[in-house]
Amino acid sequence: MAGKSSACKVRNVDINPCIEESDGSQKCLDAYNYDKSMCSAYFMRYKNCRKYWHGVMLQRRRDGVKPDMPTAEEREQIITVLGGKPY
Repeated sequence: MAGKSSACKVRNVDINPCIEESDGSQKCLDAYNYDKSMCSAYFMRYKNCRKYWHGVMLQRRRDGVKPDMPTAEEREQIITVLGGKPY
């Protein structure tokens, strides 16, 4: 039961801001027969995405903003204001 719950969280766009980057990494691995050396750019993009949104989450938590992670709609607005993804 807990496995299904965590799987839903991973695919929930309001909780996980890096689904697109995660999917890109997985598709790269599939395309290159799981040769990780061929997908380092995808892994770095995912790592940078997680790092960026983790920082945003921590700052919101410090500022008392709820929810800690911006919703998918809020993230789109943030990315638009920044002129694109900062990672």
